[in-house]
Order: sequence, then C-alpha cells, then structure tokens
Amino acid sequence: MGAHIVWDWNGTLLHDIEVVIAATNASFAEIGMPSITLERYRDLYCVPIPRFYERLLGRLPTDEEWAVMDATFHRHYFARADTAALAEGAARLLADWQAAGRTQSVCSLAPHERLLPWVTRLGIQGHFLRVDGSTGDSIVTGKAAQMARHLAALGGVRPEHVVVIGDATDDATAAAHAGARAVLYTGGSHSRRSLLVAGVPVVDSLAEAVAVAEELAAQV
Repeated sequence: MGAHIVWDWNGTLLHDIEVVIAATNASFAEIGMPSITLERYRDLYCVPIPRFYERLLGRLPTDEEWAVMDATFHRHYFARADTAALAEGAARLLADWQAAGRTQSVCSLAPHERLLPWVTRLGIQGHFLRVDGSTGDSIVTGKAAQMARHLAALGGVRPEHVVVIGDATDDATAAAHAGARAVLYTGGSHSRRSLLVAGVPVVDSLAEAVAVAEELAAQV
C-alpha cells in the first residue's frame, strides 16, 4: 500500500510566513514589544505558543497577557490572510498524488471554521479525504491529540502508512504520537537548525517532501 500524506496547512501547503511575520510585528507593536526578524522567528518559534513568547520575553506570559497576545495576533493575521497563496508547486503535487491513486488529508491547528472555506477558496478541496482544523485549545497544547483523532477518523488508513508533512517540530511530535512518520519542510515557521532536532527527514521543498514520503512508505 502507498503512503497516505497528512498535510499541515499554515507554513506548509499555505505559504503564509510573510503574513505571519507581518501580523506578529503588528501585534507586537500594539502591545509594546519590539519587532522580530524572520530568522529570529524561525529560530525561536515553538508549540505550545506561550513557550514561544517565553523565549521572547524571558518569562511565560500571564493568562491575561496571553489572551491579549493571541487575540491581537489573530486579528492582524486574518486581516492579511487572503494575501497568502499556496506554496510553490503545491497544487501540482496534490493533483499528481491523487491522480496516482493515493490519498491525502489536512490536519491543521488553524480554526476549523476558517480552514474549510480557505481550502475551498484555493480550489484544492477535492484532493483530500478529510480536512480537520482546530475546534478547541489545540493551538495551546499542540497537535498530537488532534492528529490521533484525525487518523482514527480517516478509516482504513493504517498509521504506519501515514506520513505527515509539516513545517514545525510539533508536526513530528504529533506524527509519532499517532504512530505515523513525518517529513519537515523548511519553508515555514522553523529554521533548518531547529527542525533537525526532531530526528526526522528535513527538506527544502514540498516536492522533496513528497519524494521522501514515497520512500518512507516503500519501507513498510
């Protein structure tokens, strides 16, 4: 059996890192924090996201600070989100994977009520068996539990045949939690250096990610 790919959305299929940085710095300015460069963001970013703010502030934000930071970022992000496009080559890769008779899905920490219209607007909804966004506090706790639910809901797809393609170390953690494997992509939220600590293949393009996913599936 061939691999089933579970795609991450933000920073992976959706090339939105410039939008993320712009929204981050707009929200930082609003709450009196200095701006951050893309390189520094990629070196420091992590999930749970309050830990990312701890790396910036030198301490964990209080619950009240976190609520303001989170709301402010999302307000600025979604004001700009429609300017983000699919990553280079993503549409072709999705179509080719489906044409080859293989399956794929999306598991994202993006709010579910926003994710489905997003995928539909970009014209790729027909490529996926399932599209799952966050419906609770996954943005704080990470994707592991959500990934396990996602794989269980696919039905008939065995975890050992699943390869998660994402841009964050949390994607590798979530894959391992669910019994799947992972490939991490450097075009999103993490630097190559920070991705390498996950101990899974790290690639610089989605085409490479798909090729590695095929190789991993052939090893089962």
